[in-house]
Amino acid sequence: MNLFAEQTILTVSRLTSLLKDLIEDNFSQVWVEGEVSNLTYAASGHVYCTLKDSGAMLRCVMFRSSVKALKFKLEEGMALVVRGRLSVYDQRGEYQLIAEYAEPKGLGALQAAFVQLKERLAGEGLFSESHKQPLPFMPQKVGIVTSASGAAIHDILNVLGRRNAGLHLIVYPVRVQGVGSAAEIAAAIDNLNRLNAADVLIVGRGGGSLEDLWAFNEELVAHAVYRSRIPVISAVGHETDWTICDFVADLRAPTPSAAAELVCTAREELLNQIQNLVLRLDQAISSQLKLRMHNLAGLRRALHDPSRMLGHQLQRVDDLSERLDMALRNLFGRRREQLARQEQYLAGLHPAIQISKLRQELLLLTEQAERRVTSQLEQLGRERGEATARLEALSPLHTLARGFSVVERQTDKRIIRNAAELAIGEEVRLRLHQGCALCRVEETYSDSGVKATT
Repeated sequence: MNLFAEQTILTVSRLTSLLKDLIEDNFSQVWVEGEVSNLTYAASGHVYCTLKDSGAMLRCVMFRSSVKALKFKLEEGMALVVRGRLSVYDQRGEYQLIAEYAEPKGLGALQAAFVQLKERLAGEGLFSESHKQPLPFMPQKVGIVTSASGAAIHDILNVLGRRNAGLHLIVYPVRVQGVGSAAEIAAAIDNLNRLNAADVLIVGRGGGSLEDLWAFNEELVAHAVYRSRIPVISAVGHETDWTICDFVADLRAPTPSAAAELVCTAREELLNQIQNLVLRLDQAISSQLKLRMHNLAGLRRALHDPSRMLGHQLQRVDDLSERLDMALRNLFGRRREQLARQEQYLAGLHPAIQISKLRQELLLLTEQAERRVTSQLEQLGRERGEATARLEALSPLHTLARGFSVVERQTDKRIIRNAAELAIGEEVRLRLHQGCALCRVEETYSDSGVKATT
């Protein structure tokens, strides 16, 4: 009995391929925590290692592009949190983790949340450039959402007071870290929008750790900034600090002081710009006046005496009149010639002339037809005479006229050609040149003259 008759037998390659598809489809993105061991930096720039814990080991590879994006260097024994996808290496039949991102354990929870929220909000279009609003050129009212006791508010107020003391400032104090701080920031943005209290908003705080800045990474704040009808400048932390609020805002400032500089232009700068514009305007007007005066002088030189121009035009009118008369005479002459030719042509098409021509043609054709018929009749008569002569020469009657006769048996009307066909006493019919005779055979002879016997 064949044990494999009804079994599907897979090759190693086919089975490995099926497992590869199963694993890769179901583990396209996973987060894995473990300790680095067997770390190898390949010449290609890829990194190979094993992630392990107390109960298992997992082979891991990070390709060169992902390695370059790391902000730290992997070391043997380092505890990591890794994001990647599971795959199967066909040649060894082993499953492995293709690492796309890694961070030291301890920062991983917040950082993973940051990355996940960033990717999701980007997919929802909150970072779209098409949604971002331009800042007003000369805002009159500036809303500031930050802590009332932090260094950021003092930096902003100092810069705004120095560069444009006439601005109307609306400070909306909020907590910028700790539980509930994100809700306060989002509510402040919504309230300032509801009241239409400012031309531009500065939302931010001073520097700090990732945990300190986390309120500006909350989804509540991101959506409040996104739906704000007032342009928002995000000024969170230092230049190297990035938050979700920075990505959603209409403009990111590296520091709170830089945000204050962005919302206003110093009076000295405006005065300098105005003076430069006035100077450029004077120069442009002077240049245009000189150009127009030069063009006017040229036009004056080109302008001739009107009486001379009028005389020239009158002479041109006379010339055109003569040319018109000549053209009309030529045209009328050509038309008269064409009319004469048409009259001559139409006269030739008169019915009486056409009938006369057709009558002459008919007479000519009748004469030709008569000559042809007469000629053909004469030819047919000659051919008939010749055929008659040939027929008479070949006719049996002509032969009978020379004294011959035709013998027929009386019973079956058969023509007899041999005397041996006849029997004594048999009746035959003789066909002569004129008439027939009924005879009875008395004797028959052969060609040698021997008498035949019955």
